[in-house]
Amino acid sequence: MVAPAVALPAISSPVWDSELLRRYDTRGPRYTSYPTALAFHEGFGPDALSEALARSNASGRPLSLYVHVPFCRKICFYCGCNKIATKNTALAEPYLSRLDREMVLAARHLDTSRPVEQLHWGGGTPTFLTLAQMGDLIDRLDARFGLSSSPERDYAIEIDPREADVFTLRHLQSLGFNRVSLGVQDLDPQVQQAINRVQPRQLTETLMEEAHRLGFRSLNLDLIYGLPRQTAQSFARTLEQVIELNPARLSVFNYAHMPERFPPQRRIQEAELPSADEKLAMLQATIALLTDAGYVHIGMDHFARPDDSLALAQRQGTLTRNFQGYSSHAQCDLLGLGVSAISRIDDVYAQNPTDMTRYADALDAGSLPTQRGLRLTQDDLIRRSVIERLMCDMRLDMAAVGARFGIDAPAYFAAALARLAPAERDGLIEWQGDTLVVTQGGRLLIRHLAMAFDARLPHDAPNAARRYSRIV
Repeated sequence: MVAPAVALPAISSPVWDSELLRRYDTRGPRYTSYPTALAFHEGFGPDALSEALARSNASGRPLSLYVHVPFCRKICFYCGCNKIATKNTALAEPYLSRLDREMVLAARHLDTSRPVEQLHWGGGTPTFLTLAQMGDLIDRLDARFGLSSSPERDYAIEIDPREADVFTLRHLQSLGFNRVSLGVQDLDPQVQQAINRVQPRQLTETLMEEAHRLGFRSLNLDLIYGLPRQTAQSFARTLEQVIELNPARLSVFNYAHMPERFPPQRRIQEAELPSADEKLAMLQATIALLTDAGYVHIGMDHFARPDDSLALAQRQGTLTRNFQGYSSHAQCDLLGLGVSAISRIDDVYAQNPTDMTRYADALDAGSLPTQRGLRLTQDDLIRRSVIERLMCDMRLDMAAVGARFGIDAPAYFAAALARLAPAERDGLIEWQGDTLVVTQGGRLLIRHLAMAFDARLPHDAPNAARRYSRIV
């Protein structure tokens, strides 16, 4: 049963308290899923996904499709994505064929009359593909699932401005995309050189001007703070230039330096990384400059103009989170296609292999390439809902939780609420009747607050969260 949407009070900008931020700046999940991917196991395979796809048809929920395109012409040193470095676009042809095979296998279990409300191409660099290859991929998706022409659809693609031009944008529009996300990271030439991503502002500006002219509904820019050679002053200059470009959305990520997990990061000189205090100053400047410019701080690292669909969804209580971050399209079943892609179907998560050979071998053998996953328990479903609402609404109506799941919510979450007692004493949360409200001072620490409800995170182990990035 899905609770009706309830309009929420407008969310104010967070209050800055450096001492509190330092004290609570531990490591923790980003909660693009609950349970997180660390809970997935290899006992979950293709048959389990097939069964979930079939079960999901009874819901009649619309579909969301994610397509992973792993190819990049150059490796950015900060990157933690699953990618293959090559300049040979012909290498994409066998991959596209296998993507089509995966679509065919998945579509056998789906009612393909369900509308595809959301489509997202990520990577890697989706615009690595030639125009013809992009057209071919859209045709295959349409043939297998039936794509939408509704003006309310959310069809987005990630673009590297170094590898796209105005002709690319016009082609993407003709294919049905209505939202683009441009990777920028930083506009300072010294920072760009340190991360192996030289990208003059003019490239980004030209594409944005053309996207506005063509009528793309929403433009997102990705920035990263905490990169080598950045300072609070230099990042503020980047932000000022970005504000002039007037994107509808901004994602401003905290760089997580984890070279033991992501080999390209070993090319970064650790001595050039900003200090923890400098990173806090960058975050403070980010929030101050963007809110002064009229952006709404949606949560964590997302900002949007007040009339953007993300801000509207948050005000209406319908905002959600998925593996691409915050989303305005709630209640979709997400099917991930391609190497490393993750699906969220019905009550399961399913992930494809991160290794291209293993992905290809499964499809060549006629099997869905599911390598690992998880079917959620009733407790998982309850906690997933609670964590998602807390992170999206910045509040949690315990009475509504109890009514939805038929539980005594305060008793059910007694341990979680006890873990939140210090945060309440520090003014990060407060109770308004039966509703737990995240204060302005607590919004920057929303990941810490959500962790209290995570039953799969060993709360008593000091190094339990070492595989996660820092919260601030």
